[in-house]
Amino acid sequence: MSEMNSKFSPIAVELEKDKKYKWCTCSHSNVQPFCDGSHKAENASPPMVFIAEEDKRAHLCTCKLTKNPPYCDGTHKL
Repeated sequence: MSEMNSKFSPIAVELEKDKKYKWCTCSHSNVQPFCDGSHKAENASPPMVFIAEEDKRAHLCTCKLTKNPPYCDGTHKL
């Protein structure tokens, strides 16, 4: 497994229906895969806000290259 693969493996999270989440898009957050506001100090991209459509376990992207944000699409394996 390459360094890219292990460093950016998706993080499994339990999402709650109708709850608002802020997915980190800049990689500076210390609470990946969610935003902790670090983008402000780094002058980086703001988080992507999304609302879970159902209660479910999801794998959220940490490489930030997914074509299906915030969900992992396997891009980190390439």
